[in-house]
Amino acid sequence: MNTASPENPAPCGLNCRACMAYADGDMVKHSRRLQELLGPAFGRYAGRFKSFMTTFGGYPQFRALLDFFAEASCAGCRSGECRFPGCRVLECCRARGVDFCFQCGEFPCERTVFDPDPKDRWIAMNVRMKEIGAEAYLLETKDLCRYR
Repeated sequence: MNTASPENPAPCGLNCRACMAYADGDMVKHSRRLQELLGPAFGRYAGRFKSFMTTFGGYPQFRALLDFFAEASCAGCRSGECRFPGCRVLECCRARGVDFCFQCGEFPCERTVFDPDPKDRWIAMNVRMKEIGAEAYLLETKDLCRYR
C-alpha cells in the first residue's frame, strides 16, 4: 500500500474517503449535490424564510461552510499532501519503511502532534489494524463517520 484511495487508509489509519478535505471523498460529493439541490437562488428564499423560521438566519454561514466542503482538493496523505498542520506521520512511516504506524517497532511514539482525542483515536486505530490487518480494518470501518 502506498497511494491514497478508498481501499487504502492514511498511514495514521484514518480513512481518506471519509475526510472533509479529500477531493474524491463522500463529503465533497454530497456537498456538491446539496449545492445543486439548493441552486443559486435558495439564499433569497432563506432570507424570506427567516422571518418565520429563524434558523434560516444562519443560511449565509451554512452556505459558506457547504461551499468550503464542496471545494475539497486534497489528494490524500499518501500523496504527500497532509492537511493537518505539523503532522509527521507520513514522513515518519516513510523514514521507517512502513505503511502504517502499527508496523513500526516504536509504536506508539511521541512523534505525532495530535491533541489527546486524535492521539487516542490514532492509537486505537493502529492497535485494531495490528489485530485484524489493514484490509480487514478498512472493511470494518469504511462506512463509519470519521468525525466521531
